Amino acid sequence: MTTNYTLEVCVDSIESALAAQEGGADRIELCTNLYEGGTTPSAAVIELARKYLDLKIHVMIRPRGGDFLYSQLEFDIMKREIEVANKLKADGVVFGILNEDGTIDINRTKELVELAKPMTVAFHRAFDMTRDPYKALEDVIQTGANILLTSGMMNEAPTGALLITSLIKRAKGRIRIMPGAGINKDNIKDMINITGASEYHLTGASIVKSAMKYRNPKIFMGGIPEIPEYERSVTNVVRIKSVISSLREAELKNKPS
Repeated sequence: MTTNYTLEVCVDSIESALAAQEGGADRIELCTNLYEGGTTPSAAVIELARKYLDLKIHVMIRPRGGDFLYSQLEFDIMKREIEVANKLKADGVVFGILNEDGTIDINRTKELVELAKPMTVAFHRAFDMTRDPYKALEDVIQTGANILLTSGMMNEAPTGALLITSLIKRAKGRIRIMPGAGINKDNIKDMINITGASEYHLTGASIVKSAMKYRNPKIFMGGIPEIPEYERSVTNVVRIKSVISSLREAELKNKPS
């Protein structure tokens, strides 16, 4: 476990969740369908994660892949999923809703934040799809969310580190800003030095090959050849431990003498 720094690992299975815990993560973001950026896991997955894990569990609330402009039906689904996550004793939920003009949907987000209490609420990287990061920051704060996950409006957080730093300074402690995307043991110390953030989000996964002997090369069950069907991404215990080690080194270095 870390002390001054919090490590959240994004997982899409109980197997990965257990690996994250073994590696020393403080919290998981539990989801499914990572190829589309993560969607809501089933109630069974949430229930078993809670049964087998001692660390904190934040559940992704996202009814589908794609954009973050949701219909009324999708919004109703999100509300019900939050109720399910709360009932199954999740520690927090993760979601984000935008308006068609690229701004934060304050009213509906605020409604979900209220519904989620007493769980922690993280506004996810829908933030990175907004048109104005500074207005979006103030809007997210207005909703009452506790955490903002961001890559600094880039594909990877190290590339967006300067914007993340600016957001942290502007937030002035009103919301916890958590860098995520593309973070690993080799760059997390630089992220700490540049941004000063105290929470970090990553997958720490590696590819596991399928044990299937027979494979039909003519069919792709998802219809997309680019998505592999005979391999999957699973959280790697060694990678999580290596990140934890980097965090501890940074902690000792930054400890007041």
